[in-house]
Amino acid sequence: MDLRDDARSMQDDLVDLRRDLHQVPEVGLDLPRTQERVLEALQGLPLEVSTGTDTTSVTAVLRGGAVAGGEPTTVLLRGDMDGLPVGEETGLDYAAGNGNMHACGHDLHTTALVGAARLLSQHRDTLAGDVVFMFQPGEEGYDGAGVMLREGVLDAAGRRVDHAYGLHVLSTHVPGGVFSSRADTLMAASYELDVTVRGAGGHGSSPHLGRDPVQVLAEMITSLQTMVTRRFDVFDPVVVSVGMVRAGTARNVIPDSASFQATIRAFSREAEERLVQLIPPLMDSIAQAHGVDAEVRIAGQYPVTVNDGSEVTYGAGVIGELIGDERYVTMPNPTSGSEDFSRVLAEVPGAFIFLGACPPDQEHGSAAPNHSPRAVFDDSILGDAAAVYAALAVGRLTPTR
Repeated sequence: MDLRDDARSMQDDLVDLRRDLHQVPEVGLDLPRTQERVLEALQGLPLEVSTGTDTTSVTAVLRGGAVAGGEPTTVLLRGDMDGLPVGEETGLDYAAGNGNMHACGHDLHTTALVGAARLLSQHRDTLAGDVVFMFQPGEEGYDGAGVMLREGVLDAAGRRVDHAYGLHVLSTHVPGGVFSSRADTLMAASYELDVTVRGAGGHGSSPHLGRDPVQVLAEMITSLQTMVTRRFDVFDPVVVSVGMVRAGTARNVIPDSASFQATIRAFSREAEERLVQLIPPLMDSIAQAHGVDAEVRIAGQYPVTVNDGSEVTYGAGVIGELIGDERYVTMPNPTSGSEDFSRVLAEVPGAFIFLGACPPDQEHGSAAPNHSPRAVFDDSILGDAAAVYAALAVGRLTPTR
């Protein structure tokens, strides 16, 4: 079979689907229009399709028709579907106008997975095993993968998935059309930190008559950065970034309370555990030193994304054979972004692979990044993305003799 030629023949249809999805992005776990469009795109294919109960997910199972030489294999392919609450500023003629945006390229992931379902359906008689297509809502902070795992996506074919693969496009960093990944840790774990300081308000001219929560909050934020550099190994780094600070209503009024919210990233389970152990007592001790109260909440969001080394080697080989060795590069370091596909990879051997989608008229080193309201993704890569998805499954499902 020539998956790449087959994928090229459906390129125009894939672009139409992607641009349709792009115009009406939906956020979170409830994506009714996106789900409806995916179900329409899968109509007529020999798939066993089911939808989620706690989310608008779509799970489709393709049964291979070839006889396996041994125990049959099941492969999972995942594409996330949700957008972000970002107003689009790309100026594209198919730009979203509903206040949301596919600023992370999930419209391309969804479309490429539809393409892979069509490709593999054409060749189902050559497959010695099954393929599970995981169309997932809620990746952007809603743990849609966790929801789908609880609903049984890994056992959707009637037996446990043996291999799992996901692709993610990048609007910057990687040249257009180039795939990239690495063995072991690929992406960071993420945590949420919420801190509220409660003191005693008063007039700004007489701070000694109150207990100023703003000054305490500032000391906490500074101490977090000191903790990063003095309590953690530089070769096992963590990142703490405060993104929201709230306090006060007037410049000359000391408020009763102040709060901040931060995102935390770590690249190992050991660093995660130390963060959880160190941060609450640090915040509490600063509050006690100033005679105020602190409410501290630290919660895990997504775990570290860890690729199986042999699966990365396999994926690089598939890409090289399908479209050329020059189209795959090894990432030198993990990225501090986080991914809920990490939950799948914690259960099943597999690999998560990036794909450069920077438009040819932009420089990949300086283009607007994922999550920017100006991020633009080149949909000419859709055919190759669909072909790689399909080839990853075909290589695992070729009958042995």
